[in-house]
This record gives sequence, structure tokens and C-alpha cells, in this order.
Amino acid sequence: MKSRVITILVFLFVLRICGLCLADTIVLKQGQSLTGDILAEKETAIYVDIGVTILSIPKEDILEYEYTTTFDIEDIDVNKPDVETSKSQQQTGKLYRVGNLKKMSVEKCVDAFSEAVVKISTPAGSGSGFFLNEEGYLITNYHVIEKETKIEVTMFQKAKDGFEKKKFKKIKIEAINPFVDLALLKVEDLGDTKVTYAYLGDIDSLKAGEEVFAIGNPLGLERTVTDGVISSVNRAFEGLVYIQTNADINPGNSGGPLFNLAGEVIGVTNMGYIFFGGLGFAIPVNYVKHFLDNRDAFTYDKDNPNTGFRYIQPDQRRNKTEPKFLKERKGQAN
Repeated sequence: MKSRVITILVFLFVLRICGLCLADTIVLKQGQSLTGDILAEKETAIYVDIGVTILSIPKEDILEYEYTTTFDIEDIDVNKPDVETSKSQQQTGKLYRVGNLKKMSVEKCVDAFSEAVVKISTPAGSGSGFFLNEEGYLITNYHVIEKETKIEVTMFQKAKDGFEKKKFKKIKIEAINPFVDLALLKVEDLGDTKVTYAYLGDIDSLKAGEEVFAIGNPLGLERTVTDGVISSVNRAFEGLVYIQTNADINPGNSGGPLFNLAGEVIGVTNMGYIFFGGLGFAIPVNYVKHFLDNRDAFTYDKDNPNTGFRYIQPDQRRNKTEPKFLKERKGQAN
């Protein structure tokens, strides 16, 4: 009996110490609270390391929970997915990465993932995009490259005194979905250039009021960061559902990522109202995953004139006088 009491006291002491060291907090509906390291968050449960064991807590029993643990960016290898995720992607042939990343500050997220965001230029204008993997596949809006085949991608890599621009001109259009406004591109002339890519998140856990931020090139202002919150997770337009945010979205942001505070892409920015601030919209990441998982159905066909070629209009006539044959025809009619 005495040894059992000692064991319980030791357990409570260890639990108390872990509660002081770890900062993630879970409040149960019955009033109890736990502190520990949230290791994973699934659809129906979260998994918490309390120091002496790992608990699986059903979400239906949780009143609220909060990530407050901070991490040094040097300790996070953002381009190294866990083993299970990596195996799953190799088996299914997916182009993108997913992961249960820890929440950080906007500053640290930008430091970790801003290099994944690129500028996309065509003869008609410019927009944004982001890398999905180290092989050079990237996502943007369809309207950024609509009816264009001459595409240039500008990458911004960290250098000693800021950022170094690297431009790539051998860009292949892999797939397009005009209805959802998405396009899949591949940079084919990367060479030895190392690519930083972004992880795709999950919209099932998104809530109105959650903090988000966007990175893009609005009005040509490269690597611009804007932050805000989610105004609505299901704003409907013309048969599609969009994420609404008050983070500023302007021309040039199109095709860029909308991040959560874990640095995961939760949407692709594609609409905003210039004269009405705080009205930005993004394509939810579930549409992006569906597009990528079924990319064979949306494969770009270079022989179809409706899938990317921009036809230049002929020059207008310089001689404004009526052509001779029209005058003769009129004379015959009279």
C-alpha cells in the first residue's frame, strides 16, 4: 500500500513538472485541463505527450485547446516530411507534402517558407505561385497564365545581404482547371538549384477568426506579406466555396499561398477588391488537393487552342480609304 502511494505521488510530481515545462493546453468539457506537447491532431482526436505517457483525447470531450509551444526555426527541418507521410506519397504518386507542423509566429513562418513563393510572369502580366516539392512542380491560378505559353518563374533565395533572384524560362504547363482557377506548372531548368517547398494543410479544422497570412507579389511589389484572420470558411461564389479573409489581396497576389500559423497552405489567393480593403478570397486547399490528385483529368493539351495559346490580333489597316473592290461592287449594284 505504501509503495502504491509513493508511485502515485511520483506520477503526480512528474506530471506537475511536465506541466511547467510544456505549454500546449487542453481544456476538457468536464472542467479538467491538461498541459503537454500536442504531437498530432487528427479528425476525431488529438494525441498529447504528458511526459510519462501519450494520451489520445477524443475531440468530442474537448472544450478548447491551444498551441503555445514555441520552436527555434533552426530546429525545424521544414522540407523533411515524417516517414509515414513520405511513404504514403511514394505509394500514391502525390506531388505535394502534408504534415502536422507546429504553430509559430508569423515572423518565423515567413522565415521558413517565404522562399517557396515565386513570381510568375507572362507577356500579359504577373502573379504569384508556390512550389509543391523539390522537383519544381508549382501551383498558381489559371487566370495568371490564361492563353499564355511564354512563362517565366522568378525564385527568391536567401543570400548574405537579403535575397537573390533566380529566373527560369523553361516552364511546362502540366495541368489546368479553368473552372476552379488552378494551374500546375513545372520548372524544367532548375539544374542544381535547391527548392524550398510548402506543405498543404487541412481545411476541416479551420475556424472564423483564425490568424492567417499571405505572401505574394501585389502590383509587382515582390515578397509582400499581409496578415489577417479568416472572415469566413465557406463563402459561396458561382457554385464554388472560398475562404474569405481580411488579409489584403491585390492584383499580383493571384496564385500565391494563404498560410495558417503552422506555415501550412490552406488556400490559394485568387480574388480581392482593390477599393474595399479587407475583402480577400482564396481557393480552399481541398480543391487544390483534388486537382492534384486527379491531374490526369486536367492534363494540358498543347494541340487544343483553348488551353493556353495567346493569338495576337492582326494590325489594323493603315489605309483608311474604301477598298477598290468594294467601290466596284457598289457600282455594279447601282
